[in-house]
Amino acid sequence: MRDDKLNSQLQLHLLVFIAGFTGILGELITISAVHLVWFRMLMAVIFMYTYAHYMKLNMAVPFKAIVQFIIAGVIIALHWITFFASIKAANISIALAMFSTGAFFASFVEPIIFKRRIIGYEILLGLAVFVGVYIITDTAFHFINGILLGIASALFSTLFAVLNGRHVLVYDPTVLSIYEFLFGILFITLWILFLDQGFSSSFFDIGWSNYAYLTILASVCTAYAFISAVKVMRHLSPFTVVLSYNLEPIYGIALAILFFPDTEKMSFSFYFGAFIIIVTVILNAVFKRRYRLKV
Repeated sequence: MRDDKLNSQLQLHLLVFIAGFTGILGELITISAVHLVWFRMLMAVIFMYTYAHYMKLNMAVPFKAIVQFIIAGVIIALHWITFFASIKAANISIALAMFSTGAFFASFVEPIIFKRRIIGYEILLGLAVFVGVYIITDTAFHFINGILLGIASALFSTLFAVLNGRHVLVYDPTVLSIYEFLFGILFITLWILFLDQGFSSSFFDIGWSNYAYLTILASVCTAYAFISAVKVMRHLSPFTVVLSYNLEPIYGIALAILFFPDTEKMSFSFYFGAFIIIVTVILNAVFKRRYRLKV
């Protein structure tokens, strides 16, 4: 039992590292954010369906769940599109710093969806997050488009996590993801057909390097990471998992500086603002756990 827990903790930090590496791949892949997410979701569905078929998972779901899957699929697609668009409009550090606000935004989204009152400390922590965002915006205003896209990505991520929290309790996570990804692909396909260039031969002519990075993104950073995260949660508490994933921006920003030192090194004010946001998000998780233990 102790070995299972230790192995799960080590695997959890590997998964957090992989999550942080997603931003690196987003920078390396040279196609637009919309096209990137279409390829990512399509390839991830293929990998996840192969796994589901191998494990002989039951793919049947009630018809009434389809609408819920459509909504979740569109939201996760928009989350990834805005996240990668933030990287391309600014850089990885900006995108991850803004993305880290998502865990805090959940404190205000959850009360609306689950009809509970907002806890006092959440308001104070909200002000701290606002201060961190303000400092970053003030020192990197030339990246305002990337900042706004990063915040939008955080909000979509929060909506997806809150809505999906209900679905995971009812459906197998892998089966659930396959359906959500399929509807996400359908949404982006309609986007490309009516608002973009369509599916011409140039759409698929993106070069072998892009296909290689997309394969890593879809297999390791999406299919493997998601399936492994579910297994890890069987041995670790949700609090441990959530707290560890809050370290993703730290890992990601450190990797960004290592891989792209010329474009990722930011001012002291930026790192101070990012530090305020990340510490606030971690404190939010700690306070939430203590609050739930008291209730």
